[in-house]
Amino acid sequence: MTSPSTARRAAGDGETRTQLEATSGADAADGAVPSAEADGAPAGAGPDGAGQLVASPPEALERAAALVAPALEAAVARLCPELAPVVEHHMQAGGKRVRAALAVLSAEAVGAPPEEALVGAVAVELVHNFSLIHDDVVDGDTERRHRRTVWIEFGLGPAVVAGDALAALATELLLEDPTPPRVRAALCLTRATAAMIAGQAQDMAFERRQQVSVEDCRAMEAAKTGALLACASSIGAILAGAADPVVEALADYGNHLGMSFQAVDDVLGIWGRPEVTGKPVGSDLLAHKKTLPIVLAMDGLPAGLLRRVSALLAGDLSAGGVAAVFELLEHQGACAAALDFALEHREQALAALRRVPLVEGPAAELAAVARYVTERDR
Repeated sequence: MTSPSTARRAAGDGETRTQLEATSGADAADGAVPSAEADGAPAGAGPDGAGQLVASPPEALERAAALVAPALEAAVARLCPELAPVVEHHMQAGGKRVRAALAVLSAEAVGAPPEEALVGAVAVELVHNFSLIHDDVVDGDTERRHRRTVWIEFGLGPAVVAGDALAALATELLLEDPTPPRVRAALCLTRATAAMIAGQAQDMAFERRQQVSVEDCRAMEAAKTGALLACASSIGAILAGAADPVVEALADYGNHLGMSFQAVDDVLGIWGRPEVTGKPVGSDLLAHKKTLPIVLAMDGLPAGLLRRVSALLAGDLSAGGVAAVFELLEHQGACAAALDFALEHREQALAALRRVPLVEGPAAELAAVARYVTERDR
């Protein structure tokens, strides 16, 4: 785990403290969130150019999306008439289908045809989209991928129930034909879902805590994001009846991929371009989230400055407050440290693929997905 250097912290402490003291007790006149450029954080890029995240989705994602789309549509059509339009509205926003691609590739990597993983790919996508619908409710987000979120379009009740229905449908699909591999796949997905929910609960609890340790943040992100990606990366192999060491290696790949994915998400949640991400500059700051860059920046701060930063993050951030936090992040090297974290976990994901014999082509595509995850800009 790469942390910001002690020397860089020391260099920034005085100036950052001055900026925080000037803003923590007073609001800006208009309360508007300043542009990223005005805060010393270029939109789409972190300090010192560390956040240049641009990558095209690998072909495997498009191939998996095309394979899964008809089955996913058929699954959603099974919902009751009151919920099907609600879920269809959400699905029409599209998505990267990373989890579906991982499920398909994990089957191909052990020599099985992609169709072997289809039910697992659909089930994982249903759980992922249930979590997105509920996340939008929890975070109060009004748009996802430049489209009105479900709870805004249909109301809180339909959004909550629609998410519940997707979670139930995922398990139903796997257990309709309860063969041993499908039962094992269902158990894998159920455990991953439980871990994801626990991670989300920790994430919400962190918003009320003055300080979150780097280790606590890592554990939360492993549960919130790593668990479902670990399941997605191994469920195809499980359905194909692969040996335990192979399944475990693919799950380890997915877990590290999830950690890398979330670290990049955290960077984009602060420095991402609004026209690309669909969220305002500093959206995670405005939501009071203790994401990885924030936790890294606060790690080791003097007690007095830590209290001021915590108080600032807990309140409604004015324009000056957002600028002060950006200043802290820059001086602490938080963007670069978070991206280093992402790259370290990407390397561990690739190392997991090398632990066991896999079919060369799909293994190379899994590696391409790992590279995309750390270089994407949305």
